[in-house]
Amino acid sequence: MRDFSISPIHLASDCWRQKRLIYNLSKREVVGRYRGSLVGIFWSFLNPLLMLIVFTFVFGEIFQARWGGTEEAGPLDFAVALFAGLLLFNFFSECLSRAPGLVIGNANYVKKVVFPLETLALVTLVAAFFHLAAGYSILLVLLLFSGWDLSWHALLVPLILAPFALLVLGLTWGLCALGVYLRDIGQLISPVLTAMLFLSPIFYPLESVNERFLWIYQLNPLTFVIEQVRSLLLLNQLPDWAGLMGYTLLSLIMGYAGFAVFQKTRKGFADVL
Repeated sequence: MRDFSISPIHLASDCWRQKRLIYNLSKREVVGRYRGSLVGIFWSFLNPLLMLIVFTFVFGEIFQARWGGTEEAGPLDFAVALFAGLLLFNFFSECLSRAPGLVIGNANYVKKVVFPLETLALVTLVAAFFHLAAGYSILLVLLLFSGWDLSWHALLVPLILAPFALLVLGLTWGLCALGVYLRDIGQLISPVLTAMLFLSPIFYPLESVNERFLWIYQLNPLTFVIEQVRSLLLLNQLPDWAGLMGYTLLSLIMGYAGFAVFQKTRKGFADVL
């Protein structure tokens, strides 16, 4: 039975060779989602815009919520701060919720065709990242009309997103593999993601969390990313460089571990499917 390499160098070279395939599959993934609709791919921009309008109305007008409790901040300011975190969660959730069924849903690639299965997770990541970029393009425009000050610090956001994407990719690879053997994982993901949504500083700043429960938030991989992106976009602060180095190291470990798990278990996919 064929052994699949777990070498990062092999992965990088393989991804480079398959870059055209990854691009075409990612494009099909994005375009196919809106095929048949009137405005097509523009739903990628309309969906986050509509979501932002709903949050602005519900939290800003009905609940009269203000970010950090300051009365000077308007409802749009709260919605922008909330939206900055929610877009990151949606990216995380889209990849992980789809991961357990990726290989199962493409069983024909496993059984009949010599296909680079490791690219399935990459395609999911690229498609989710397209929607994240669409949402953040709207967010940057709305920042200009809010009480927050948009500055050059926004250019540093990719430094935060890069290790975050690597961590998500590793988790996606791992869940792809485990989902083939343990079908219950697909059912477990939804409640876990819901718990992570409310145990992340998305609807409120981290400063408002009781110190007794901070350790729970620190274990959440979303917390650091959300806080750092908000610091760059809204507060015009430089990243926490030490924290970013630690998070990058963790992402490298998780990314490689997920890939290794996928490669070590994939030779049994055909037998299970």
